[in-house]
Amino acid sequence: MALIVDCPTCKAKVEWQTDNEYRPFCSKRCQLIDLGEWADESNKISQPITPEVVMSEEMLDALEGEFLQNNKFFVEPE
Repeated sequence: MALIVDCPTCKAKVEWQTDNEYRPFCSKRCQLIDLGEWADESNKISQPITPEVVMSEEMLDALEGEFLQNNKFFVEPE
């Protein structure tokens, strides 16, 4: 049974499938309308920005290692 969601822009019913390149949107048009709303700052994340955390070299190295492990497309072929 496929999951059916509402398009965030026009509220049309959309089947959530991997072959739908526009999901969760119903079409390229709705996807671009949403992008435009973000670009003109009509949409924004409502959570306040937290204060910066000072990171040590060890913390950065650990984050980089974890990122590269989970995102193999950033690793150059040997």
